[in-house]
Amino acid sequence: MAKRDYYEVLGLSKGASPEEIKKAYRTKAKELHPDRNKDKPESEGQFKEAGEAYEVLKDADKKAAYDRYGHAAFENGIGGGGGRPGGGFGNQGDFASAFSDVFDDLFGDMMGGRGGPGGQQRATRGADLRYNLRVTLEEAFSGQQKTINVPTSIACESCSGSGAEGGAEPSTCPTCSGMGKVRAQQGFFTVERTCPTCSGLGQIISNPCKTCHGQGRIEKERSLNVNIPAGVETGTRIRLAGEGEAGMRGGPPGDLYIFIDVAQHKLFEREETNLFCRVPVSMTKATLGGDIEVPTIDGGRSRVKIPSGSQSGRQMRLRSKGMPALRGGSAGDMFIELAVETPVNLTSKQKELLSEFEALSEDNNPESKSFFSSVKNFWDSMKS
Repeated sequence: MAKRDYYEVLGLSKGASPEEIKKAYRTKAKELHPDRNKDKPESEGQFKEAGEAYEVLKDADKKAAYDRYGHAAFENGIGGGGGRPGGGFGNQGDFASAFSDVFDDLFGDMMGGRGGPGGQQRATRGADLRYNLRVTLEEAFSGQQKTINVPTSIACESCSGSGAEGGAEPSTCPTCSGMGKVRAQQGFFTVERTCPTCSGLGQIISNPCKTCHGQGRIEKERSLNVNIPAGVETGTRIRLAGEGEAGMRGGPPGDLYIFIDVAQHKLFEREETNLFCRVPVSMTKATLGGDIEVPTIDGGRSRVKIPSGSQSGRQMRLRSKGMPALRGGSAGDMFIELAVETPVNLTSKQKELLSEFEALSEDNNPESKSFFSSVKNFWDSMKS
């Protein structure tokens, strides 16, 4: 079967320019790639045919030979095939070279691309930063605004973040022609590596800014105001968009993430939105009952009635006196836990009165009576 005219394969006229040839092949390669035409088996042959046409027409010498002799230029070694039978396109390495020219464009839509015709954008986004912020329980309860000092990179004011003296635009890297990568042919494969001249940016700065030395940013400590919402707890993360490290050469900044750590409190223990407060009471107060005043996290105080005969560990609830919920909803509760305190450093008179009280209290300690009765039964059973 006779080969189709290469210009016809790419949809071009004979006088097409190199730019038109490259553009036409990119369009055809995208249109005919087998991965996009799995339901059309014939597309693979058409895809290879377009690659063969491009390999000839992109080379000035081969194109001139083709324009003069047609396909015969490569059937008899005329068209730059190195004198070998079969001519110029028989080498698989030539096809790989042709295809690599449009690889980025072809897979740009399918796999996310590389961000523009230069392969790499000269402006790169700044890194995200983390800041650990410790707050008190009172601050977590009420919420407030705090000022923090963050060591970070900011855009250089001298060059407006461009990295070039006076804010001039960078020039295209002469080594990689702005691609950010250089290629080397090794048989069938085309090996790509980062351009050593521009470090993959695709552009170079001939006259770097004296302040930032071409980076487009400088190290500096910034003061930021942070709104701490009421109800935060340890591990809460607050994101400040655009407050991270400045981008390279005018790129967008990263974000700042603030991680909250709520410090332990001397009076209160926290469990989610609930608070617990251990309150010591005297033996007589626990025995006779009465009122006590307890602190609350908002700085106020609440009066709590102690029932007579209260024991250590007894809890009483103060509703809605706990922490606010971070994302709305009702506040938690506060739990008062009694700790009955045994008196120390008694006087002789106090000891005498307590001894008298003990003698009269045989029937006033039901838990002790029950316990020692169980102990007696245990010992009796061991004897028998």
